[in-house]
Amino acid sequence: MTNITRLFDFPYYQLEKYKLDKALVTKYNGEWIATSTQEYINKANAISRGLLRLGVKPNDKVAIISMNNRTEWNICDIGILQTGAQDVPIYPTITQEDYEYVLNHSEASYCFVSCKEVLGKINAIKHNVPSLKEVFCFDEVDGCKNWTEVLELGKDESNQPEVEERKNAIKEDDLATLIYTSGTTGRPKGVMLSHKNIVSNALNSAARLPINIGNSKSLSFLPVCHIYERMLLYMYQYCGTSIYFAESLETISDNLKEISPDVMSAVPRLLEKVYDKIYAKGTALTGVKKKLFFWAVDLGLQYEPYGKNGAWYEFKLKIARKLIFSKWQEALGGNLKAIASGSAALQSRLARVYNAAGIPVMEGYGLTETSPVVSVNDMRADGFRIGTVGKLLADTEVKIADDGEILVKGPQVMMGYYKDDEKTKEVLKNGFFHTGDIGEIDSDGFLKITDRKKEMFKTSGGKYVAPQVLENQFKQSRFIDQIMVIGEGEKMPAAFIQPNFEFITDWAKMHNISLGNTPQEQISNPQLIKRIQKEVDSHNAKFGKWEQVKRFELTPDVWSINAGHLTPTMKMKRKIIKAKYLDLYNKIYEKK
Repeated sequence: MTNITRLFDFPYYQLEKYKLDKALVTKYNGEWIATSTQEYINKANAISRGLLRLGVKPNDKVAIISMNNRTEWNICDIGILQTGAQDVPIYPTITQEDYEYVLNHSEASYCFVSCKEVLGKINAIKHNVPSLKEVFCFDEVDGCKNWTEVLELGKDESNQPEVEERKNAIKEDDLATLIYTSGTTGRPKGVMLSHKNIVSNALNSAARLPINIGNSKSLSFLPVCHIYERMLLYMYQYCGTSIYFAESLETISDNLKEISPDVMSAVPRLLEKVYDKIYAKGTALTGVKKKLFFWAVDLGLQYEPYGKNGAWYEFKLKIARKLIFSKWQEALGGNLKAIASGSAALQSRLARVYNAAGIPVMEGYGLTETSPVVSVNDMRADGFRIGTVGKLLADTEVKIADDGEILVKGPQVMMGYYKDDEKTKEVLKNGFFHTGDIGEIDSDGFLKITDRKKEMFKTSGGKYVAPQVLENQFKQSRFIDQIMVIGEGEKMPAAFIQPNFEFITDWAKMHNISLGNTPQEQISNPQLIKRIQKEVDSHNAKFGKWEQVKRFELTPDVWSINAGHLTPTMKMKRKIIKAKYLDLYNKIYEKK
């Protein structure tokens, strides 16, 4: 049996142990097309041979940029790594300037892109990237070489011995990939991850996956250029799990019903949106059905795992699952054994209500620099605690510094930042990675994240404010879609709030309020402002006087990745949001 020490060992291990007919499955023109484990390996080898013929050398860099997750990405990933080159996955939604920076900084010699849209961005800047020799596209696009040309170039197997030679020369501690963090501030940093970093994380994370090994399906839709989803794809391969790639974020609900996956990953933002949609449908019900729906939701919000609420609660929960929650399960394919939630803090109410509904959402914690998983919840063996990010993975050590910062040591900790010794030294000290997150470990070994060290701020009165804690509380309001707490160096905390436009439209109709036609008119409506003030007052009551949000301003646009408010994993870009709404900031703090 193949001993997995390098990333390209995963498909070979899968071939020996499971030999799947449906290893990777992508929808093309309305039809799901499966690639078997054998075909996956054959094509990856053809890519390796083609790249050798194009002159790719060990330690060259090859970029991959895709708008969606698809079979071609994985084939190219393995094909590139087998040559001893490193791949550089790039977020498709970043700016042209960032494309140019990353391609130049990594000195990428070749680039695979998914479609016309990405190609357009590359074509606009490639004259400024002297290292870039050629671009290949997965889709058929006029004026661009297709990725099948590399496959064709590798059709002749006569240089396969050279591929094997290259593979044999690669060690587990060698650099495998450069992942440029999308960065909530400043220029992206190139995180250097070795084969061992990611392999160890995939193998140790697999122990927390409650599915039938060798006979299960996963749905993949979070960006594979992010280490979270990418590590999971290797883990799925190790577990003999068929990987289905969702077409897009918009088609998730259809794809879930078509595939009925056993496992998927999600970010809290998506789980919030799904819950809000379900809640809105419940609100539209009438009579007994409506009463039953809200009885079930209220029950769900009190949920504690392992029957801690007692036999009477469990009896009622059984009824709620049968009458109400079974429909929620069906909407998500009816077969989910686990949803791995990561990349941002999950509100406890969502963890409660989903798990009460029989949809196991397990929150974990990690960073790009830790490949990524440090800890994760697991329903089995008393390994699940709401409000925590679970117990540490095997081989992982965490220390809490005097100021509360989480320090991590383990085989998943990065090699460093590419071409940046100074920044590397700032975060890697005595073998420990300084995460920039504040947290604690309870007596049972569960890790709890309380805030981002960098995001905590002091008001002018010298009081510390933890914005994320406030934001998570406020986002429980159906009126509030996004909120960013501000106030560093100011006399009081305040907030920018993006209302939930869908919900406020329904609310206005219900109360015969004319909100206006444009978002600008809507956010200026005195009745809406008064109603949101009521929400703010209600949530403020849970906090100390010094940290309460004293003033807020509503923003007219929907915060999004494309508009630059959010990173590709839907974290807020605080500096950019503040700059966008500087006029509102000045209004709040009465600055001229």
